[in-house]
Amino acid sequence: MLDFNTLKSLRYVVDQNGRKSAVQVDLATWSALLGYLEDLEDRAVLKDKLVRLKHDPAAAGAIAWDEAKGEW
Repeated sequence: MLDFNTLKSLRYVVDQNGRKSAVQVDLATWSALLGYLEDLEDRAVLKDKLVRLKHDPAAAGAIAWDEAKGEW
């Protein structure tokens, strides 16, 4: 789960002038960030697919339940 406390574990790397130049992140935080980004991407794909299904189900790849249930 990605939350504010998770992000507090980030550590900045500074150059000789004291300017932030990089960020260090532990593996647990990195995994949480990747999971969060994947969830955002999945939501965008789902939202797009739902719009296309509503507009033209056949063109979006939808099939009738009677047709699909026979394959299970």
